[in-house]
Amino acid sequence: MIELIKKLPKAELHLHIEGSLEPELMFRLAKKNNIDIPYNDIEDVRRAYNFTNLQTFLDIYYAGANVLMTKDDFYDLTWEYILKCVEDNVIHTEIFFDPQTHTTRGVPFEAVITGIKEALADAKAQYGITSCIIMCFLRHLSQEDAFETLEEALAFKDDIIGVGLDSSELGNPPAKFKEVFKKAKEAGFKLVAHAGEEADFSYIYEALDLLDINRIDHGVQSIKSAALMQRLKEEQMPLTVCPNSNIELKVFDSYQAHNIKALLDYGLNVSVNSDDPAYFKGYINQNFINLCENLPLTENDIITLVRNSFHSSFISDALKQEYLAKVDLALR
Repeated sequence: MIELIKKLPKAELHLHIEGSLEPELMFRLAKKNNIDIPYNDIEDVRRAYNFTNLQTFLDIYYAGANVLMTKDDFYDLTWEYILKCVEDNVIHTEIFFDPQTHTTRGVPFEAVITGIKEALADAKAQYGITSCIIMCFLRHLSQEDAFETLEEALAFKDDIIGVGLDSSELGNPPAKFKEVFKKAKEAGFKLVAHAGEEADFSYIYEALDLLDINRIDHGVQSIKSAALMQRLKEEQMPLTVCPNSNIELKVFDSYQAHNIKALLDYGLNVSVNSDDPAYFKGYINQNFINLCENLPLTENDIITLVRNSFHSSFISDALKQEYLAKVDLALR
């Protein structure tokens, strides 16, 4: 199974670029930019990755992001992730970035998007990896802040395929951002939203019915509603599931308790993704391996999860067929 996982080409649809900030790069950038971080060494950082819920992770995540100051920093961050894609046979990636995390610190929006964009262009030129960029609104901030961020993004519309919704889920329902998502859709952006990770399945309904999204990020709480499960199956609404993240943030007590196999068996359109891999102990292949070692996944399940990642992506139908053909070729 591990050999199968390694040889299959994949798409990754749920990856926060700030969440791929490895401790080594964090220290390097902190030194370069003269930023104080609350850690003495790399092992000190790793010891801090002992989360009890989403919020305890976010506190460290935002502290780490403080070292990102220049276009070159965002280039280096993205490039290090691309090298992981090469290692894990990810041939298409759709990455999230959180502009508000940076603009509130005085980092220009343009520096963030340009650094990411240039690294992704080099990834295409050197490795043939295709990509899309999705800008996320921080849901613990106001909708007014999100509107301001959307205005800034319009100048880079050609570089950003969609908008999303992330950060602290509990107490910040999708309904809070109904109007800004409506405007984003009118502007031509694809729409995604984190829903049903820690919060209950009502957030998934809101994301579907009030935000009119194209994809649900996480969505694992859907299993608690038979009606929602049936709807998601009928609509083949993509769920970008992040197993390591769910375990590290205590959404499930163990990998054996994870419901991805149940969601897949029901016929839902689920895929495997790494979310914030520097913090959650592994990139996409490690997520697959952890599932295989703890759940009765079959080879067909692995292949279906991989195929779903391409089907659910925002690439053209022609490129989807090209990539699905690569999957077929790898199986010969």
